[in-house]
Amino acid sequence: MRSRFCQLALLFVLWPAILPAQEDTNGYTLLWQAGFYFGKGTKSSPAIAPDGTVYLGLFNGLVMAFTPQGKTKWEFKADGEIRSSPAVGPDGTVYFGSRDRTFYAVGPDGKLKWKFTTGGWVDTSPAIAADGTLYFGSWDKNLYALMPDGKLKWTFDAHAIVFSSPSIATNGTVYFGSHDGNFYALTPEGALKWKYATGAPVNASPTIAADGTVYFTSTDGNLHALDPGGRERWRTHTGGYTSSTAVLDEDGNIYLSATKDFYFISPGGKVLFTTTSDVPMDVSPAATANREIVFSIPWLRVGSFRRDHPWPPHYFHIDSNLSGSPNIGNDGTIYANSGLSFYAIKPPDPAPPAKSSWPLWRCDQQQTGRAR
Repeated sequence: MRSRFCQLALLFVLWPAILPAQEDTNGYTLLWQAGFYFGKGTKSSPAIAPDGTVYLGLFNGLVMAFTPQGKTKWEFKADGEIRSSPAVGPDGTVYFGSRDRTFYAVGPDGKLKWKFTTGGWVDTSPAIAADGTLYFGSWDKNLYALMPDGKLKWTFDAHAIVFSSPSIATNGTVYFGSHDGNFYALTPEGALKWKYATGAPVNASPTIAADGTVYFTSTDGNLHALDPGGRERWRTHTGGYTSSTAVLDEDGNIYLSATKDFYFISPGGKVLFTTTSDVPMDVSPAATANREIVFSIPWLRVGSFRRDHPWPPHYFHIDSNLSGSPNIGNDGTIYANSGLSFYAIKPPDPAPPAKSSWPLWRCDQQQTGRAR
């Protein structure tokens, strides 16, 4: 394990505060860093548009658009806190929810295209179907399906808060969990295909494998694996609470965090490796094309390890608690955010996301939540 770390200065009041590129002794290069106003952090994860623009939502209601060089392109202000991660449509439209009970569509120029009001907070991140249909959940207990122009297609009553961001299979099936303890599979028309009872709230977003297997965690303490018909293939006990979504490498291996543990699990459900942190981890890792797994541990560390030599990892130290799942650019740049800053970091061996069915938290760089 490499032994020396770079500690960045705290940024409290400047927005944006762009620092020049600098390298630490672990081989990571900080390309740029944008500081938030003190107390205006985020749990949103960044989305990357095909042109390299990076989008991030903040607790103060702002969605920020950054150039690949870290310059602010525009800001859009919602009327409530944003915990939803943005998703980018094929025409560049940015979709996200807010705690003002509203779902937004904002053009790539930063101007509002339309908005749709629900009966509760919208904390889930949207999923974008191949035909442009938008799926998202609300604290009003419904899953919504909207047309690309913002008109309602249908709603589905999940009987409890929907905090689980929906995911879309290649055949159009929509998967999500509810606080009623059930995991749901819906047709693209909104009809129930099946539901699977876990007995505890399901907060995490589902992961879909190349063979159609669906993985998700429940607060029952298990990682569940179901076939496309809703039958259990296996379950692995991880214990505790997690909202982490699993990611997959090219071989179908599974990576996720749960409570204070990080798991490396085979497609058949066998735990291949686990390690414990000194603090809870509830964000998702990312799999890259050079067989590395990028992850973040709250309080000061972004790191990665090779799948054939999973521990110890090498780390890059930052200034505060990491609060969102990382995203990976085509050039291998790691985008990660904390309660104080947004970072663009070049790792020692940069690579794009792995060519798997689900290498990132919301599957792809645009965070569409749609299986590849």
